Amino acid sequence: MQVVDGPPVDRTLLDEAVALAREAGANTLRWFGSDGLVVDQKGDGTPVTEADRSTERLVRERLAARHPGDAIVGEEEPDVAGTTGRRWVIDPIDGTKAFTHGVPLYCTLLAMDDEHGPAIGVIELPALGETVYAGRGLGCFRNGIPARVSERAELPGSYLTTSGFDYWSESSLAAVRASGLLMRTWGDGYGYALVATGRVEVMVDPSAARWDLAAMPVIIGEAGGVFTDYSGAPRVDGGNGVASNGRFHAEVLALLNA
Repeated sequence: MQVVDGPPVDRTLLDEAVALAREAGANTLRWFGSDGLVVDQKGDGTPVTEADRSTERLVRERLAARHPGDAIVGEEEPDVAGTTGRRWVIDPIDGTKAFTHGVPLYCTLLAMDDEHGPAIGVIELPALGETVYAGRGLGCFRNGIPARVSERAELPGSYLTTSGFDYWSESSLAAVRASGLLMRTWGDGYGYALVATGRVEVMVDPSAARWDLAAMPVIIGEAGGVFTDYSGAPRVDGGNGVASNGRFHAEVLALLNA
């Protein structure tokens, strides 16, 4: 188990974050499955839609009104500096490719860090009616019910999910296949939700930004698992992420770095 250091976060802040993520997720459903959805390309070649922009704007406006001194980081707009020591991180639609193809595994991510580090994480899956969330020192929950990682301790037969295989090296793929891990692609934030709730043992994000990962350390840690980057460091700005139930995390990292 990976303990997230610091005192328990204020439960009212966690409740507020969950409510806000749910409101944001509901906003995305206005466009989900729409034949008229327009998909643009950002400078880095990744897709973006009006749903992404509208949802991030909604969250930013709510946070600015309720916590005007807090810093805000998001995928679609410039960072906002803060004075309180708290920082919110927004990914309005994690899994935009899934969203634009009508696949319901996309999510809205919201995280909050304070002077002690990761404090709140929310994975809102609006098309599935599922919310996985955690507060430092308060535990991890799925729709109000406590959530825990899997107890499975053997690599062979355990499930590893990922956002896709485009960024995997051939050597890593070969090593994982030879290990006996069963590989699936239920990825993006949904993959982390699966680990936190014990439905799979490992989630691998070979290419990820801070807003893709900011919610994960507290969610996975409070669920009893381990979150790191490929190097084994518990950081969200390393360009990749790995979450596991903690029973064989080092072994998984060795396979990924083969």
